[in-house]
Amino acid sequence: MHAIRLHAFGPAENLTHEQVEDPRPGPGQVRIAVAAAGVHLLDTALREGHAGPGPAPAALPTIPGREVAGVVESLGEGVAELWLGKRVVAHIGFAPGGYAELTVTEVERLHEIPAGLDFAEAVAMIGTGRTTMGILQFAELGPDSVVVVPAAAGGIGTLLVQYARHAGATVIGLAGGPEKVARVQASGADLAVDYKDPDWPEKVRAWLGGRTATVVFDGVGGTVAQESVALLGADGKHIVFGWSGEGIHDGEPYLVEGLSEQVLGASMLGKAGGPNPVRTLELRALMEAAEGRMVPAVTRFPLAEAAAAHRALETRGTVGKVVLEP
Repeated sequence: MHAIRLHAFGPAENLTHEQVEDPRPGPGQVRIAVAAAGVHLLDTALREGHAGPGPAPAALPTIPGREVAGVVESLGEGVAELWLGKRVVAHIGFAPGGYAELTVTEVERLHEIPAGLDFAEAVAMIGTGRTTMGILQFAELGPDSVVVVPAAAGGIGTLLVQYARHAGATVIGLAGGPEKVARVQASGADLAVDYKDPDWPEKVRAWLGGRTATVVFDGVGGTVAQESVALLGADGKHIVFGWSGEGIHDGEPYLVEGLSEQVLGASMLGKAGGPNPVRTLELRALMEAAEGRMVPAVTRFPLAEAAAAHRALETRGTVGKVVLEP
């Protein structure tokens, strides 16, 4: 099979497209013919050798990637025959191996892809969608809500805009540049604003006509977060799930006492509940997409162009979820 391998930590150019041995499924595992592999911002940090907020980088050489969708084409010992030939999606955990034509994972990680979702959309929902559902647990949205979404053209941002609009909220989406602003508007935002315009906060205030925001969903940090939080009323909520504007392994989140709540990691999973909270959120995300309430935006690259995908993601040259297609 062909796969993307990383032999040395460093720039995106270190990702190379190579022919490697086919993986074999062990007991309780399946082998998936990969049709779409998700690319995460954390992947770029791990590629450089940074642990970031996640696990330590894998031993080298490695095949990156943790989110895959495709067709089950081989079964390990003890796996039920019913899985053979199924369209599936899985978050394979922190074990690498997703950027490849074939990958293996444990059968308990699989979800059958709902009818109507393609492989790339399923990958977006199993990772980005799962996180979005976790974030949304911390805000009760309804017709009285006024929601601000920085980075609203991103994978999570797009889904937050769609969910909030479906809940009847007023949604203000921020994005960098005219093309991304147009995409935010197309996603359903009531107001789409270019945060590169230094006057954007004043334009939002004028459009609100005296109202204040009730929720800011912040995965960006920095100045954009600071200016967004200034739009909140006294009872508003600043929900912090990242600070990618400062780099995934640099900088600090913007936090304000009494307004800000960080919801990464354990707090998100603890609120999801159930015997397997990760799976709970994955199922919720897939159901939202299957029922049409969330339609993930996807930027697609051929598998062989993984380096270009990483560069585009790092320079904010993508919209929505970045996916590699063998």
